[in-house]
Amino acid sequence: MKLILIRHGLPVRSDSSADPSLAPQGVRQAEQMARWLHDEGIDALYSSPMRRARETAEPLAALTGLTPRVIEGIAEYDQGSGRYVPMEELKRTDYAAWQAVVAGGGVDDIAAFRERVVTALLAVTAEHRGGTVAVCCHGGVINVWSGHVLGLAPRLFFEPHYASIHRFLCSSAGHLTVGSLNETAHLQLD
Repeated sequence: MKLILIRHGLPVRSDSSADPSLAPQGVRQAEQMARWLHDEGIDALYSSPMRRARETAEPLAALTGLTPRVIEGIAEYDQGSGRYVPMEELKRTDYAAWQAVVAGGGVDDIAAFRERVVTALLAVTAEHRGGTVAVCCHGGVINVWSGHVLGLAPRLFFEPHYASIHRFLCSSAGHLTVGSLNETAHLQLD
């Protein structure tokens, strides 16, 4: 089966919630992603329960006619924090804090986070053998799943772009391979 992970579009900064809406640029990114993927033959659409991922799934749902199913297990590691600062803003305004997040310092228990994500995504792959599934989620989710597929220790090892596409092949025998990481060509359109 083909598993397509999609990072949410750019959200607004929020000093009062870890669950902000998409910024206008993030909405455009989600629309560009949906136009790019709408002819992929997607059989099922999933989303994290967090607002920025659900809003990213909306344009793809509208074009495909699929109803996104929410998976609690792929909520981002920061879901319980009291704020959200976009990564590029954090890097620009508080480089030390950005470095700590990239090093995994923003994740209380990265091994448990990875276990939660991997368990949830393996359930999706088992349910859709032979199909193509799109999942709107988060940078941390994409990192720990990619690391699992590549056999890396649990950590945040790269920075997925907003509304980027990441493709994985999942065989019925349990073999997982990377098809692509951080596709962004669709964001150059318009």
